[in-house]
Amino acid sequence: MADKSGAAAPTISTDDFRALVLERGRELYRDLPWRRTRDPYAIWLSEVMLQQTQVSRVDGRWQRWLVRFPDVGTLAAAEPADVLDEWQGMGYNRRALALRTAAQTIAEAGAFPRELDELCALPGIGPATAAGIRAFAFNLPGIYLETNVRTVFLHELFPDAQDVPDSALRPLVQVTCPVDDHDPADDPRTWYYALLDYGAHLKRTLPNPSRRSRSHTRQSAFEGSRRQKRANLVRILLDARAAGEACVTLGTALERLCAIEERAGREPVGEDLVASIMADLEREGFCRACGDDAWSA
Repeated sequence: MADKSGAAAPTISTDDFRALVLERGRELYRDLPWRRTRDPYAIWLSEVMLQQTQVSRVDGRWQRWLVRFPDVGTLAAAEPADVLDEWQGMGYNRRALALRTAAQTIAEAGAFPRELDELCALPGIGPATAAGIRAFAFNLPGIYLETNVRTVFLHELFPDAQDVPDSALRPLVQVTCPVDDHDPADDPRTWYYALLDYGAHLKRTLPNPSRRSRSHTRQSAFEGSRRQKRANLVRILLDARAAGEACVTLGTALERLCAIEERAGREPVGEDLVASIMADLEREGFCRACGDDAWSA
C-alpha cells in the first residue's frame, strides 16, 4: 500500500524498527570527539563541518578550530580573514562566514538558543542542523533528517521504493524519536547517534540507499568550475595577507589564478571572469576593496 505521497507503506512496525536501530547503534557506535561534549557551540561546529564532508576530514580540523576559536565570543570577535583561513580545505567558504555571523548574534543575545525557530533564524542553520544541536547538546527530540538518518529509514522501511520524498519520512522520523531524556540507552541523543552510525555502515556496505530519495541530487563537478575558481581566489587573498601584501590587484589575481589553472592543465581564465568573481566575493563579505580593482582579505 502507498501513502498519500506515493511511497510504499513501511514494511515493519515502529517498535521493531526502533529495537533494530538501537541494537545496531550499540554494535556500530563510533566514539567521535564531538560526542564527548554537550557544549552547543562545539556541537554546532561539528554539524556544520560534517555537512557533505567525511568524518575523517573533520576529525582533527574540529579540534584545531576550537583551539583557535574556543567559544562563541572568540569567534564573534574574529576577523573574517582569520575565520576563512582556518576553514581552508573544508569547502564551502560561505559556511565559515555564516558561522561567524551567527556567533555574533548569539554573543549579543548572551546565551545559546535551544528552540528550533531561534536556531533556524541564525545564518547557515537549517532544520536538520538545528535538530542536531537540540538532540546532541540539549537531548531534546526533533526531526533530524540528514543523509545517514535518511539512509536507515529508506533501507529498513522502504526497501523497494523509489523516489521517496522527505514528506514521507519526516512523520516517521518524528514518531520514532524518543521524547524522554531520562533513559541514556534510549534518549534523543542516543537514538540519533544510533541512526547515524547504522546509516554510515549501510552506505559503506551497500549501494547507497539514499539515492532512492527524491531529495538526492548529484553534486556538480568542482574541478574547473567557477566554484573552484572562487575558492582559489579566496586562497590567493589569504596568502597575500599572510605575506604582508596590503592589496591584491585585479592583474595580480588574474596572474596567480592563471598559474593555478595552468598547473592543473586547464586553460587560462579571462580578466572579466576574475573581476566578476572578485565583485561577488566583495559583496558577500569575503574581501574588501582597497582601491580601484584591488582587494584585501
